[in-house]
Amino acid sequence: MSQARQPDASAPDPAGDRTTTGPAGADGTGGGWAEAAEARVLDQAIRLAPTLHWNAGLAKAAARAAGLSEADATLLLPKGAADLAALLVRRHDAAALEALAALDLATLKIRERIYRGVTARMEAAMADEPAVRRAAAFLATPSHAPLALTLGWATADALWRWAGDTATDENHYSKRAILGAVLGSTMAVRLSAGPDRADAHLKARIEQVMAFETWKAGAPSPVGLASAAAGLLGRLRYGSRLS
Repeated sequence: MSQARQPDASAPDPAGDRTTTGPAGADGTGGGWAEAAEARVLDQAIRLAPTLHWNAGLAKAAARAAGLSEADATLLLPKGAADLAALLVRRHDAAALEALAALDLATLKIRERIYRGVTARMEAAMADEPAVRRAAAFLATPSHAPLALTLGWATADALWRWAGDTATDENHYSKRAILGAVLGSTMAVRLSAGPDRADAHLKARIEQVMAFETWKAGAPSPVGLASAAAGLLGRLRYGSRLS
């Protein structure tokens, strides 16, 4: 039986180089200042995003509204809107995990865990829907694709860990890539077509994943498995059937 995977110290931080220092707080480290300031700035960004959209101007305006000096804003958000997007995603990840903590995993099969995890993540995001729409448009641009992939991977990893995944082999990576595709496509449907369509989409995608897992157990070769996995990722994105 595989052992629980230890956190990878080399894995990228979804926010890039996340600020952990700043004006010293009561503990003298500045870490508490950074977290409190991030929360204030993000609150303001969520409020202002419907009008200003998700861009460098939003980052500056949110920092001002949160009472930060220009120097502190640069220290806290060196990458501006990209750092704000990472903060938004992390907030929604945390909210989803808090909601999921009330569930008894022992009573849920794996497909139900995936369904509950993605649903909780969607609901957390929809609490800030206008801002999420702006942030999603920002992350959809080619220049921000690496950040979007990193954030999606981090969300998928958090949900798999909640679901009890302990894989350390190639399954660790394939599970997160596949769930990331499910999350991304479900969010797109939720934003464009509403909750009912998103729920139907999610259930269909989970059926595809379960069919793939059943097939994978008897996969003829690593090459065949890699090819099938790539095909599945495309089908999860565009919603066609698993053949």
